[in-house]
Parts: sequence; structure tokens; C-alpha cells
Amino acid sequence: MPREQGRATIVGTVAVLMWATLALLTAQSGQVPPFLLVGLSFTLAFVVGMAVWIWGPGDERSRVARVRSQFRLPLRVWALGVGGLFGYHFFYFLALRSAPPVEASLIAYLWPLLIVVFSAFLPAERLRWWHVAGTLAGLLGTAILVTGGEVSFKSQFAPGYAAAAVCALLWSGYSVLSRTVRQVPSTAVGAFCGVTAILSFGAHFSLETTVWPADTGEWLAVLGLGLGPVGTAFYLWDHGVKHGEIRVLGAASYGAPLLSTILLIVAGLAEVTWQVGLACILITGGALLAARELLKARGAEAASSRDGPARAG
Repeated sequence: MPREQGRATIVGTVAVLMWATLALLTAQSGQVPPFLLVGLSFTLAFVVGMAVWIWGPGDERSRVARVRSQFRLPLRVWALGVGGLFGYHFFYFLALRSAPPVEASLIAYLWPLLIVVFSAFLPAERLRWWHVAGTLAGLLGTAILVTGGEVSFKSQFAPGYAAAAVCALLWSGYSVLSRTVRQVPSTAVGAFCGVTAILSFGAHFSLETTVWPADTGEWLAVLGLGLGPVGTAFYLWDHGVKHGEIRVLGAASYGAPLLSTILLIVAGLAEVTWQVGLACILITGGALLAARELLKARGAEAASSRDGPARAG
């Protein structure tokens, strides 16, 4: 695996680590309704993008010209970016409104598996058995973690299940199709975040009752969301899926709910159970299996760097 691809994979994995803080920060944001929380978070993500456009490295054009260039994107790129970011959150919260959270979350978490499967249709990508096996192990671990070993699908919640399935399809499709527009810099995610924030505020005022953060702690949680799992993470993920090993990222994504649960346990908001232990084994083992090529390449690179000085001596 080329070194640049390995580095991009690591960058994408950092996004997964950030997503692990989502549940904890959301819990600390109080009673702020979902779409308002998403709108506030993506507004902060847009501000981060603006800062990078204006003060980050780039060409010698004026700041205004640099900002304008971020919005001059083909329509299909806009549809992909906004459809992925806003579409995923819209259908996820719609699913939670229309079906039990456990089953809805489990269906929505099919997206890492779908990323691995859909990646087989990308040019120059080849799906190996260990990619599928590792991702399935992660899915099984996540299912045990989310459901506690018990799950019950009921026909009256079919609309909610369908919304969760659309959610999984949108995010996996966004992640894989981003590979086809890798020439678009990841800084363009800031523009998608701005439009997503506007649409989220529209959904909030149409569907929810406004409840603002009640104190400094809740505002800090919103700030943490915008700078982390609902902000910077999307820039890192975009870079990872465009230039990294997307199948490894798909399998590694199942680490987010596991790490999220561990953080909740540390914060005293969840308890240690056998399900957590089993999920840890399955998800970690699955991620290592899916990443076997990356790990082998790293090992060979390390061995080569050790042998080089020895031969020189």
C-alpha cells in the first residue's frame, strides 16, 4: 500500500475516533432538539471551513476569491455533499421518530458494511474475503452492543426501518462516491456544512420546539460537537475516503459505537456488561482482520528501515 494511502487511512480513522465522542457530547448538550443541535454544530463546522479558506495554505488569490472558489462546484458534487451530510442526519432522526431506537440504530449501522460492499464497484479496487469477514465481525459486535443481545422488529415500525435503511444507503453511497470526485479538495466540505446547517435549521423550525442550551456546560458540549464529531470529523473522513483504503475505513467505523460506549462507561452514564466485552473482541478483531494489508505494509516498511542502517554499517 502506498505511503500516502496509508496516511490518508489514518486520517479517516481519526474521524471515527471523533465520532465516538458523539453520544457523550450529545448527552451533555441537555434537551436541545436534534435538528437544532445539528444546525448549531454544522454552523460551527462551516466557520471552521471559512477559517481554513481565509487563513489556511493556498494560492495567492485574495481571500474573497478563495472563499468564492469553494462554492463554484459542479451540481453533482453539491448533490453528493449536501445529500450525504444533510440526508444522513435527516433520515436518521426520522427513523428515531418512527421506530424504536435500538432497531433503527442497528439498521442505520449497516453503512460500514455497505461501504465495503460498494467499494468493489470502484475502479482499481478489489474486495478480498478478509475485508468482508472483518466488517461482518464488526457488524455482529455492533449488533450485540446496540441491542444487548435482544432485538424485535415489528411491522408497524416499517416506515422507521425504511428511513434507517435510506440513512445507511445515503452515508455509504456518499462515502464511496466521494472517491469518484477526489479532485475536489476536502476544504469544500465547509460549503456542504453551511448548506446543511441552513437545511437543519429549516427542519428544526418545521418539526421541533426550540430549546436552547441551558447553561455554559451545554453550550460547551455544542461547541465540542461542532469542532469534533459533527464538524472537523467530516473534513477528515472526506480526505480518508478519497485517498485512503476505503475498505479498512469501513470496517474500522464499527469502532465508533464501541468507543462511544466505553466513554459513556467512564463518564458513569453506562455500565460494563458482557455484551461490551464481546463487542470489543469482535469489533477490534474485525478491524485488524480487514486492515491486514495495511498492517503488513507498515511492518515491512518498519523492517526495511531497520535493515537499512544495518546494511550500511
